[in-house]
Amino acid sequence: MRLDVVTIFPEYLDPLDVSLVGKARASGRLDVHVHDLRHWTYDRHNTVDDTPYGGGPGMVMKTEPWGAALDEVTAAGYEAGHHGPVLVVPTPSGRPFTQEVAVELSRRPWLIFTPARYEGIDRRVMDEYATRMPVYEVSIGDYVLAGGEAAVLVITEAVARLLPGVLGNAESHRDDSFAPGAMANLLEGPVYTKPPVWRGRGIPDVLLSGHHGRIARWRRDEAFRRTALHRPDLIERCDPSAFDKKDREILSMLGWAPEPGGRFWRRPPAVEE
Repeated sequence: MRLDVVTIFPEYLDPLDVSLVGKARASGRLDVHVHDLRHWTYDRHNTVDDTPYGGGPGMVMKTEPWGAALDEVTAAGYEAGHHGPVLVVPTPSGRPFTQEVAVELSRRPWLIFTPARYEGIDRRVMDEYATRMPVYEVSIGDYVLAGGEAAVLVITEAVARLLPGVLGNAESHRDDSFAPGAMANLLEGPVYTKPPVWRGRGIPDVLLSGHHGRIARWRRDEAFRRTALHRPDLIERCDPSAFDKKDREILSMLGWAPEPGGRFWRRPPAVEE
């Protein structure tokens, strides 16, 4: 995968040299290029922003430097033999960045990130490049950052770990929270390692049983417990037909039951007479 990032703070992307992403770069599985947007400015102040049309506070990033940067970055990528670029725009107004989106992006051969500052990038930039390539406008959460570089780091790490050969164990992400398949819409439960007793605290006996079926069932039950506690909204959007008899039993114990229409709802607490 090729990854280009255009930013006014290239140093913010230094963490892309460490941990799994750094190893993926060193092994050649991830080809990362970080570009300074101010390289494509043409005045002595290296101006990348201007006042918004219609008035209001804040500044808006200009079309000219972004257009020149993206033209040159894509041309360089094509010249190097890369194809199928996707523009990834981190923005609070984008669709939520989820594990499903991470999987989608991990299947793309070339990602170009445009982390913005100030009030964002002139809308015409996204509209222009949407005629040339797919554009993913994504949000990493319902909050606003000073800029999109932190979101680039989050998205890159989520995507890079899904690339073949990046994780030491290719099965490591199978049981992740939100992983496609059995863990879709579920949070991963608690995990334990040695020693078996620490400060008087043990671990669940089932994990020492060696019975793989019981261990798998325990882990799934704990995933339901944690999801019901921290993210009940995930259970509410589930299709009950995706759950087996044991799943339904644990959900019933946790206070959930399916509606006639198919979705789950949480049973209200009993009212004392």
